[in-house]
Amino acid sequence: MTSLAERPTGASAPIADPMLPRPFVVTRTQQDTRDTYTLALEPLEGPPLEFIAGQFTMLHAFGVGEAPISISGDPTRPGPLLHTIRNVGSVTAALATAPPGTVLGVRGPFGTGWNVQDGKGGDVVFVAGGIGLAPLRPAILELVAERDQYDRVVLLYGARTPEDILFGDDLFRWAKQNGIVVEVTVDNGQHAWRGRVGLVTQLVARAGFDAWHSLALVCGPEVMMRYSAQALADRGVAPEKIRLSMERNMKCGVGLCGHCQYRELFLCVDGPVLPYDRLSPLLARSEL
Repeated sequence: MTSLAERPTGASAPIADPMLPRPFVVTRTQQDTRDTYTLALEPLEGPPLEFIAGQFTMLHAFGVGEAPISISGDPTRPGPLLHTIRNVGSVTAALATAPPGTVLGVRGPFGTGWNVQDGKGGDVVFVAGGIGLAPLRPAILELVAERDQYDRVVLLYGARTPEDILFGDDLFRWAKQNGIVVEVTVDNGQHAWRGRVGLVTQLVARAGFDAWHSLALVCGPEVMMRYSAQALADRGVAPEKIRLSMERNMKCGVGLCGHCQYRELFLCVDGPVLPYDRLSPLLARSEL
């Protein structure tokens, strides 16, 4: 059998090994909240990484390990590859605090996308919880690039505290310049907070959108997504038009290791973005 490395170039050129990290250099590190950072990465050689909104990469800190991180940049514009990372462990700590000049490994992109263009001609509802706004950001930017193709657009966002709100400048710009209705709530408000306090799921019931002609994209903690998807379905959004990002413990990214198996699904290849009508029987099962 001829190996990939021995195959001729041209029309039958070998496909890059998905398990081999491609070196990228950190060009900018920005602290977004007390424990969340956004890294801008550029390839050491070759073209920028192309991706679709909703995909993730396996981001590798050499000598420490790798973790699945959603891409949070703009899929419509070539440029630095952006990853927004919450520091929750040894690998994410090494990634999140990597100073400019650090070389990281990137595998991917992997997984399915949001396909926000399916909402053209109707309303689009984004529901985000915490850092779940980061995987949704590319879909929002893709929509903004063709804003006139969509009707009412609503972004419902919940954070733990006012200090944990991500992309504050983006939220302001999307509301003021792009005609997106942005509603923000927090779990715990401080004395200086004058906005809403409560769960993001509570915003779904009173948000203004045409449920019968809406596409809904949801990302956040699994319990938040479960209740948000149910609230959207209760409003009349068709389950097949509700999409959730089900990122879990990815290790390989190509459906080999089984770490992300969700009954019959391998979330790194069948997901992470999946329709609610396919997920609802699984979400109802505890400890699956």
